[in-house]
Amino acid sequence: MPFKLLKQHGRARLGLVETCRGNIETPVFMPVGTRGAVKTLTNRQLNEINVPIILGNTYHLLLRPGMDIMEKAGGLHSFMNWQKPILTDSGGYQVFSLSNLNKITDKGVTFQSHVDGKSHFIGPNESMQIQKTLGSDIVMAFDQCAPFPCDRGDIEAALKRTTEWGKICRDFPLSDHQSLFGIVQGGMHADLREQSAKELLDIDFDGYAIGGLSVGEPAELMYEVIDATEPFLPAGKPRYLMGVGTPRNLIEAVRRGVDMFDCVMPTRNARNGTAFTWSGKVHIKAGRYSADFSPLDPELDCYTSQFSKAYIRHLINVDEITGLTLVTIQNVAFYIDFMAKLRDSIKNGLFDSFYEKVCRIYPD
Repeated sequence: MPFKLLKQHGRARLGLVETCRGNIETPVFMPVGTRGAVKTLTNRQLNEINVPIILGNTYHLLLRPGMDIMEKAGGLHSFMNWQKPILTDSGGYQVFSLSNLNKITDKGVTFQSHVDGKSHFIGPNESMQIQKTLGSDIVMAFDQCAPFPCDRGDIEAALKRTTEWGKICRDFPLSDHQSLFGIVQGGMHADLREQSAKELLDIDFDGYAIGGLSVGEPAELMYEVIDATEPFLPAGKPRYLMGVGTPRNLIEAVRRGVDMFDCVMPTRNARNGTAFTWSGKVHIKAGRYSADFSPLDPELDCYTSQFSKAYIRHLINVDEITGLTLVTIQNVAFYIDFMAKLRDSIKNGLFDSFYEKVCRIYPD
């Protein structure tokens, strides 16, 4: 995967990831399309928002619709008619977090489906084959994510498996257009993060993710772990912080040298009636918006801007699906606009002032 580092401001990086389905300017936020769609949005709406890449979920797509259907469809791009890049996660996190019963061995994980209770097995080869069938442009190596908190011995065992599984994933013959990222583990221990990063560098992946964060630890501890990991990641390859987060989380991580992000926060918060705007969070269900006919975010030009807070509040409170769509458009558009302004601040040497602005609007 060609990656061009275009400019730096301190540790904040402006870059370009090149794929066969289009270039991705970094820092970038990737909306999550868990089951082949970003919840409540169509591809047309995503394109109107200028979303450059989305994320698909290996675990959920394995269970439904299944790989037989996906293979007949010609892969995930064809199945959902999405022409831009897709990143797929390895399925590891969901296997450990969503399955009530799982058995972990050095070969992989046997688990029960949360959908119907059927038994499945995913190991590094299985994860690679699933992602090859999906045809994603960026493939994640199969890893073991330790929970938080967790005993050091268990974290060391998960790190060892992540390295060994990474070697198997690296040797798996993916399609020519697919790039493979390794995932750094090690819990909240700086020495284990260094060890994991160095072991993965020896395997030589196309990019590197920082996994095992945003699992319940305080934000300051997450930043400390990023600080402990980043010096050991190669400057000439993209860096991806998985499952993060708030606008403040994003800019703090960019400030520490991270390039790529994904999170369900903009879509999940939308379904709960919370909008991200350039004046902060807006809890649109609140009664004070019942006769507020101003736009949700005057500083953001998106389809939702045509409608008043009062109208959107009404739709949400009477359970109209359109209300969820409008808030989701707002949130995803805000995140895309946020990253565009962040990139401009690095390009123009204004990152410090932009950072201060974001900290005022989103203090946590």
